[in-house]
Amino acid sequence: MRPSLNQNNKKKIINDPVYGFISIPDEFIFDVIEHPYMQRLRRIMQLGLSHLVYPGAIHTRFHHVLGAMHLMTQAVATIRRKGHEITLEEERAVNLAILLHDIGHGPFSHALEYDIVCGVSHEKISGYFIERISKEFGEDLSRALLIFNNTYSKPFLHQLVSSQLDMDRLDYLNRDSFYSGVSEGIIGSDRLIEMINVHEGNLVLEEKGIYSIEKFIVARRLMYWQVYLHKTVVVAENMLIHALRRAKQLTKSGHSVFASSALKYFLENDVTQEDFEENPKVLDCFAQLDDYDILGAIKEWQNDSDKILAHLSKAIVNRNLFKIEISKEPFTQARIDFEKEFARSLYDLEGNEVDYFVYSDVLTNKAYNQDKQNINMLMKNGDIIDLTKASDNLNISALAQPVEKYFLCFPIKR
Repeated sequence: MRPSLNQNNKKKIINDPVYGFISIPDEFIFDVIEHPYMQRLRRIMQLGLSHLVYPGAIHTRFHHVLGAMHLMTQAVATIRRKGHEITLEEERAVNLAILLHDIGHGPFSHALEYDIVCGVSHEKISGYFIERISKEFGEDLSRALLIFNNTYSKPFLHQLVSSQLDMDRLDYLNRDSFYSGVSEGIIGSDRLIEMINVHEGNLVLEEKGIYSIEKFIVARRLMYWQVYLHKTVVVAENMLIHALRRAKQLTKSGHSVFASSALKYFLENDVTQEDFEENPKVLDCFAQLDDYDILGAIKEWQNDSDKILAHLSKAIVNRNLFKIEISKEPFTQARIDFEKEFARSLYDLEGNEVDYFVYSDVLTNKAYNQDKQNINMLMKNGDIIDLTKASDNLNISALAQPVEKYFLCFPIKR
């Protein structure tokens, strides 16, 4: 049943730094925004530890979902103007779907997504949250869940929420550029939204938007290397991952570490998708977990009796990060072993303890993934052509190929 509605004025406008004044579409959506699950997003930063590189990048996922919803209202208006039916119920549902699409993110989400929980993606958890809220708010949320899960009868509505040309990406590129100060990510979202259309139930981009979409693809590639996969962000996130892993290992071995009740639950338990589906307590605990739980914990962990946890936490808090090297070729085992031996002697480590200090892995940047879902262009003659074939820019075909770089993180003597 829908809860009793707050009787305050809900015809709100929000002063957004990126778009200026934006409006909440209707009073029902205002009530969903007021829900504690949504308010939790105010306490989760959009870019995790990127503020260690770009001090202005402290915006939240709450900022982002409101911006994405604003773009969705523009997209719905454009599609309607071009003669395609979107009912008022569908409009509300697709606005709710984009508003709630990130509700399943955990603290420092991409860094910790597979450590706080065991391989349960934030998209899956978002679905669990939407399903839970639908029991409170009724069929509007049930319809939003169908769109979110791509089981609704109009595929283009899901594609507006999640595809290679969705309102999520259009917002986060401009927003992350604005807050980080990295201007290479700025895209013409207004132009792109004006160029979208629907063909046989699927989202397409009209041919005259070709140069705008080329800029969009290039902007994604640049933002990944300059912001999302910046080498300092990579080493900081890996140190945070390993601090949490150490805390979890210690907790399971009987060593008491400081943690909020929500974080303590996930340190003590290996939570799987099955747990989310069978035990309501899991989602309740996850709903209480945000960046403050992690930040408060690592501040305390600096003083823990375990030297590994203490050192990693102190290094993160004070930004005394490990050194990182990036290479086009994999690092040799001999080089990795050399750094491990140095770390072992530097910190007097035993056995596998060194794995908390030396990390090697691969970074993948794929700006346009043809295998996942194409961006289809609607040509003037009515043909539908994949972006890579429609573009006269050879870079787009190149950008469809993934670029891999290898990294090695290791401590140095200070």
